[in-house]
Amino acid sequence: MPKEIIRQPIVTVLGHVDHGKTTLLDKIRHSSVTEREAGKITQAIGASIIPAETINRICGNLLKKLGLTLVIPGLLFIDTPGHAAFSNLRKRGGNLADIAIVVIDINEGFKPQTIEAIEILKNSKTPFIVAANKIDMIFGWKSQGTQGTALLENISKQGVSTQEQIEKKMYELVGRLYELGFESERFDRVGDYTKQIAIVPISAKAGEGLPELLMVLAGLSQKYLSNNLKCDVTKGAKGSILEVKEEPGLGKTVDVIIYEGFIKVNDTIIIGGLDKPIVTKVRALLEPAPLSEMRDKKSKFKNVKQVCAATGVKISAPELDKAIAGMPLCVLGKEDSLEETKQKIQEEIQQVIIETDNEGVIIKADALGSLEALIILLKEKKVSIRKAQIGNITKKDIMEAEANTKPELKVVIGFNVSTNSDAQSYLQSLQETGMKILTSNVIYQLIEDYELWKGNEKKRIEKEGLDKLTRGGKFQILPNHTFRQLNPAIVGVEVMAGIIKVGVQLMKLDGVVITKVKSMKSGKDNASEAKRGEQLAVAMDGVTVGRQIHERDILYVSITEEEFRKLKSYKEYLSPDEKEILNEIAEIMRKSNPVWGV
Repeated sequence: MPKEIIRQPIVTVLGHVDHGKTTLLDKIRHSSVTEREAGKITQAIGASIIPAETINRICGNLLKKLGLTLVIPGLLFIDTPGHAAFSNLRKRGGNLADIAIVVIDINEGFKPQTIEAIEILKNSKTPFIVAANKIDMIFGWKSQGTQGTALLENISKQGVSTQEQIEKKMYELVGRLYELGFESERFDRVGDYTKQIAIVPISAKAGEGLPELLMVLAGLSQKYLSNNLKCDVTKGAKGSILEVKEEPGLGKTVDVIIYEGFIKVNDTIIIGGLDKPIVTKVRALLEPAPLSEMRDKKSKFKNVKQVCAATGVKISAPELDKAIAGMPLCVLGKEDSLEETKQKIQEEIQQVIIETDNEGVIIKADALGSLEALIILLKEKKVSIRKAQIGNITKKDIMEAEANTKPELKVVIGFNVSTNSDAQSYLQSLQETGMKILTSNVIYQLIEDYELWKGNEKKRIEKEGLDKLTRGGKFQILPNHTFRQLNPAIVGVEVMAGIIKVGVQLMKLDGVVITKVKSMKSGKDNASEAKRGEQLAVAMDGVTVGRQIHERDILYVSITEEEFRKLKSYKEYLSPDEKEILNEIAEIMRKSNPVWGV
């Protein structure tokens, strides 16, 4: 075997839920994974090996026309769930995937998960192409199937109205990509693939556009990624864990993508861990058959002695109980130092796991890739992070979140994790503090939930602040309703606007404070506050009916200039008549001070 070979490019398939990611791979594999999925949505990450023979079979005529000869041995697809968590599987120095396909329903366009996926690819500088799926759902589309005419010829055979719809929807995608910072064009109109994103219209269900999609993918990989695809097979393997599984007869196993070098039975492997690396020996290597799906229970595996990058492989080994998805894995070479290798692999993990003394939310996730994806997306939203770790939510996490001084940071955000019972009990004891735990198995939903909670929390806090201020209000003393003239004066009143509360100071139309509300009664019941339209008895100290106050007088709640300014900042929570009464109070006070409350 030569020392250096061209390996298979690693391709990740991303997109919004139900836009057709798994259906696309199924069409390539001629499998039925989608039909067996709950709701036909990918539930767990997987990998599929598409050999060069399959690519040649599907798009042979196109390759001949272009004079393109495949030199790559095939393509290794990572099929991700709808959320972007697993698009961020890492290798040292970048994203695990060499290239990505973003699947977009051409009729629905960009959705939150579409944008989420593109943002993560942009951040990791991973090149991608767009598969504009479900062209067969465009009104008037006449399908030719995989054995029919080529895609562009098929488009030209559609009715004028259908062609116009295709063009319109294509350029809507071009416009949205431009907003995200990318130049793009339909694949046959791309002038420079290094500067423009290729968009390939397809029907994953019917297979139309599939040859063109694979052709663009293979062509781009060969032309622009050739240096990345050179693989030194004499080196020990490096990989990333996709899933940790319990297999009958084997115990705990790990599904791994090997992106560099080779691995063989009895090799010593080091896997990154939360506390310390796992050091163990390969007991068995199980390789999926071509065109099969690693996560599919009906897939067939065969025992092999060794595998070479790039491929997906199941590893059976002792000591895998603490293995976690997303963790890096490497083979210990003959000349490698065990301690140095362990240190390097832990340093890679520490680049992701965050723990600082600064203010910020607490985030927890089930896997390293998910954690990093969540970190990236929260940072894009300018959300500060105090701690980011793998594992379920604990009481300690809640205590750390509670220690934040800013209310919008008193939250634990968990992706695909559960909350320990002691944490749940502790949270219940903190209900009045505003502490919150947000969990979901879809990252974009978590981000949306956090922003919604933060907005509601802001409103709650502002309302609490508003309730502590003296609110504007006025009432009129009713005629023939004087119950006591003085010590204290008790009169019947009707609230004309705003809110009247016990304890507020009262002023007349000249702005001079003359008394305050000592108590109020509605019928026989004491009242703490009264609103517009209510009639009740009010007791006031320091005034006498017939001297300082008279029947039919209008008295206003006196508020300070500082309170007036604060009330204006809360105007979205004030009723129309409260806003009106504030303006009246300002007019009264500005007679003696023109800049009052400005």
